[in-house]
Amino acid sequence: MRTLVVDHPLVAHKLTALRDERTASPTFRRLADELVTLLAYEATREVRVVPVEVTTPVATTTGCHLGTPLPLVVPILRAGLGMLDGMTRLLPTAEVGFLGMVRDETSLVATAYANRLPEDLTGREVFVLDPMLATGGTLITTVQLLADRGAERITAICLLAAPEGIAALNSAFPGDDLTVVCAAVDERLTEKGYITPGLGDAGDRLYGVV
Repeated sequence: MRTLVVDHPLVAHKLTALRDERTASPTFRRLADELVTLLAYEATREVRVVPVEVTTPVATTTGCHLGTPLPLVVPILRAGLGMLDGMTRLLPTAEVGFLGMVRDETSLVATAYANRLPEDLTGREVFVLDPMLATGGTLITTVQLLADRGAERITAICLLAAPEGIAALNSAFPGDDLTVVCAAVDERLTEKGYITPGLGDAGDRLYGVV
């Protein structure tokens, strides 16, 4: 597994505002959207492209288009929905699948409760959107499901990660087929499995407590 922490002043600025407990949901949603677009720029650096010939007003030259099959973007419900617009703004032609995951608060094991993914992902590049990489349980289950369907390369985009979650993912997927892109790796997890200092529950801060 590869880990990329995006070191950029704008990333740090927006993440700081997201952490602030005084940041209201509307502002939190806007900042998360903007931050995801910045992270997605780095996450798509190695996306598959094919050369194409294009005629400009002056001459003919060679450029590139996204290759096929097109990338698949998979937000993890519900908090991952807050990252979707920021990702598809950069990849508007990508297809979108949805995966609902629930974590048992005692065992911290994640299971799927909703699945809207293609059955065959052979050769696909998949970008998973999950704001918080905490214990790693949700992403381990997700990545394994995608790999079992034939996904070629998987990139998880997270706002924050904990060292424990990175270690768990690296242990489960030691090769180069998985990449984690995040804005920061925080100090540790609490006894309840929350990232500290973190930014709180991303879903609640995006959409309110329900």
